[in-house]
Amino acid sequence: MTPRTTENGRPAITALPDPPDLPPPLPEPTVANIRLETVLAALSDPLRLRIVRKLLLESEQFDHTCGWFGLDRPKSSLTHHFKALREAGITRQRQYGLERRSHVRIADLNARFPGLLDLVADWTPPER
Repeated sequence: MTPRTTENGRPAITALPDPPDLPPPLPEPTVANIRLETVLAALSDPLRLRIVRKLLLESEQFDHTCGWFGLDRPKSSLTHHFKALREAGITRQRQYGLERRSHVRIADLNARFPGLLDLVADWTPPER
C-alpha cells in the first residue's frame, strides 16, 4: 500500500475513529506520564520506528495484529518490540481473544510532543 500524502507531498497521518465495543486497553502510561526520553528510546530501534511509521501511514483499520506488518521475526521478538512501544506510551494495545492489536496514540502524542509524529512519518526507512 502506498502511503497517503498531503497537498504539499508530505506523508499524511490519518487517525481512524474508535469503533464501538472496544475491549479495554492493556496497561499503559497516562498522557501526563509519557516521557520524551522513553519515547525516543523506544523509537531509536529501527524496527519499532518502522512499526510506528507503518501504523501512521498505512493503517487500513483502527488497529492491527503483528501479522499485518509482515515482519520476518520470531513471535517472542515481536512481542518484546510491541510491549516496548506500549510501555513508552506510543501505541495502545487491546486484547481480542487470543490476539493483541495495536494503534498509535496519535492524539496523546500530539498533545504531549507536537510535531514528533510528523517527524516519524517523514522518516524514510533505509533500503533493505
